[in-house]
This record gives sequence, C-alpha cells and structure tokens, in this order.
Amino acid sequence: MKIVIIGGGKVGSTLASELAKENHDIVIVDSDKERVKLLSETMDVMTLQGNGALAEVQRTAGVDEAELVIAVTAKDELNLLACIVAKKLGCSNTIARVRDRGYSEQMYLLKEDLGLSMFINPELLAAKEFYGLLQMPAFMNRDSFAEGRAENVELAVTGDSVLNGLCLKDMPSKVNVKVLVCAVVRDGRVFIPDGSFVLREGDKIYVTAPASMLAKLTHELKLRSRRSKNVLIVGGGRIAEFLAPMLIKSGTRVKIIERSQERCSRLAELVPEASVICSDGSSQRVLRMHNIEHMDAVLPLTNIDEENIIIAMFARRVGVPQVLTKINRTEYGEIMGDRGADALVSPKELSSFEVVRYVRAMENTGGSEVLTIYKLADGKAEAQEFAVTDATKNLGVPLMKLKLKRDILIACISHRGKIIIPGGSDFLSSGDTVVVVTSAGRAIIDLNDIFA
Repeated sequence: MKIVIIGGGKVGSTLASELAKENHDIVIVDSDKERVKLLSETMDVMTLQGNGALAEVQRTAGVDEAELVIAVTAKDELNLLACIVAKKLGCSNTIARVRDRGYSEQMYLLKEDLGLSMFINPELLAAKEFYGLLQMPAFMNRDSFAEGRAENVELAVTGDSVLNGLCLKDMPSKVNVKVLVCAVVRDGRVFIPDGSFVLREGDKIYVTAPASMLAKLTHELKLRSRRSKNVLIVGGGRIAEFLAPMLIKSGTRVKIIERSQERCSRLAELVPEASVICSDGSSQRVLRMHNIEHMDAVLPLTNIDEENIIIAMFARRVGVPQVLTKINRTEYGEIMGDRGADALVSPKELSSFEVVRYVRAMENTGGSEVLTIYKLADGKAEAQEFAVTDATKNLGVPLMKLKLKRDILIACISHRGKIIIPGGSDFLSSGDTVVVVTSAGRAIIDLNDIFA
C-alpha cells in the first residue's frame, strides 16, 4: 500500500517506521531540509522536502496514487488543509493529527464534512492511558478490548507473590478468578505460554480478564487496589490539560506544577478545581515543598524526557506508591527498566498503534475487521481484536480441536456481550469478537491467518 506521511517529526517518523515494517511503500514530506536529510539517511523510506499542504508538492509525492495520506505536522490547521487537498487530488483515505483541545471537541462534528477517515490526538490518547492506570494502581499497563468489557493488564511477579513458582495449569486453583496469562517477558525474551509454563520471580506477565473481575484479581493476588486520590502532575502541557478534568471528575485531588506563567493561567481557567503552581517542578526543593512524599501518584509530563526520568526516580526514592512517566524516546525505557517508573507512556506510540490498526483494516477488505491493536512486552508481542464473521473458518469447532500457528494464543472471546476466557470446549461464532495474542513480527491481517 502506498502511504504519504506529511510531517516527519516524532509522530511522523514513528508511523513511518512501524508501517515500513509491514512492507508499505512510504513517502515522508516535511518542510525542514535538515530533518528530511536525516530521515533519508536513517530510514528505508522515500523523502521529499516541501510544504505538504500544497497541491504541487502532494502531486510530486504521489498523493494522487496513494491509498492513504497521514498529516501529522506540528500545526493542526496545516494537517486539516493537507487532508482536504489530498482528498481533492483523489486520495480516498486521510488521517489528521489534531491536538488543540477546541478543535478536538468539534472534530466529531466536522470529520465527515472535512473528508477525514480518522483523526488522532496523541495527548488525548496519553491522558486516557494515564487515567486508566491511576484507577488501578496495581497494574503496570492496561489495554481494553470488547468496548471496555475485557482488559489485558501487565503485572510483575515478585518473590512473595502467589504466582512465584506457579505452573499455569494450576492457576485456577490458586487464583479464584478465571484469567489467562497470554504473554510472559523473562530476561528480555517473550513467551506465549502454554499450561506447562512455570512463572518465577522477575517475570512480567500479561493477563487477560473480564474488566469486572480486575478488582477481585488484585484482591486474590494481594496487590494494591486503592486508586490514587492525591495526584501530582509535573508539566502543564496538553496531556495535563486533558487529564486533570478526568481526574477531578472522578474525585481525585490534583496538583499541577508548571514553569510557564501563561500555561498556569490557562490551566487555572480550564481546571479551577486543580491546584496550579507556577514553579520549576524539576527542582527537588520545590517538589518537597509541595509534599511529593505524601502523594499517591506522581506524573512527570514535561516535554523533556531526561527531566521526566529524573523526577520519576526522585519520586520513587521518596516512596511515592505510583509513578507514571511520559516518554518520547522509548529506548530510554529499556535503559531505565523498573527503576524510574511503574509505567512509561509514549503519545507517539499510542498514535502509531491507532493508525496501524486502521491500515490493517484497510488491507482486510473481505475478512475479519481489525478492531483493536496493542503492543505488549515492549513491542515484542501484539494483541489484536478481530470481528468474527461468516467468512471466518472453523466456526463452532471447539478450541481444543483447532490447530493454530506457532506462538499464537486465543486470549478472549466476546459472545453477545459476555466475556469468555476460553477453555478447550469454547468456540467461535459469527458476531463474536476475539482477542488474539502473537509474538512480534507476525502481522495478522485476517483472523483466518491464525489457523495452521
């Protein structure tokens, strides 16, 4: 598939990298000469310097022959204009990044009139991710399926956990909740486990469960279950702008530390219930002055990764129970390990997952639609949700009789609104949705691709 990406910044380059891995023909357009030079030297994609909103530049990039145009420059208006021009040139699918809060709120009304197939807001996606993690502090990561009725959560196996030394086939007798361990990370390797797999201290595990059972799961595993009620946000950018109202609506007390007087004034106006402090949140003295050690959770959300990491490590050292960190350069996460945060959230990666899901759905014109995609285990595994249709093979066949390809696991079935953690006697029916987990590097376009 030919895809033109307008804007080669953080989001654009990440999208290009992910889509190029899936063998798409990628062209990146950017007005910055040095950025275009760097992209051409470091990525296996075509590049073009120019204003991506101009018709002549888009024609040179081949927009009239492209199946998809994605506009992700730093300016919302430029992205929207670029998509309108692309539509006029004959490209039927367009995606725009829209970050401004006001624009985002009316995009649902204007999307069709503007000819947009989809719009993405990285900061809003990140805010929703942080909100979900704050509601269930026991989990290092949470991904939702089946319209929120099922979740995949990440847990660490500690030395005193009931999971340490547990064989997965014995899990139902030890944990009084029907769940499925669908992936395990051990010493940097990812495993799609079967019933004979034995968990051990230091493992990171990914567990699929009905959303209604998560509270019971934390109780059974003796994990921290009380959601964070006092939250300190360091950095009053767009993520804080979206996140703070969500938290306040849920009854959480929010304190925001931000350097910019202009941003502080805007936040005080938008979120009057929050305590907004105009100061340097990277200063340990300032953080102590505002009682960091008494917070339930600290979220470093500045635009500087290194600053976020230092703040997170300090919060961890003074005993803050939950530390969630925004990060752009994901390679820092590999260096940090678990030392600096309970979870790392990357807005550009969240946006990338949304677009990859849309692209796979475009490719799958006659099969099972891809509804949701999540990366697990630092990108080493993937969970996808598919719609089961009449075209799906092996309908009504018990799972115990199915032959699946290697390193593929059916983790969850949603049948008429009921969430099923599957056993051998369960089966797929048309109208269901199903969550499939597989190791990275095996892109599944259609549900029938899982069968041997």
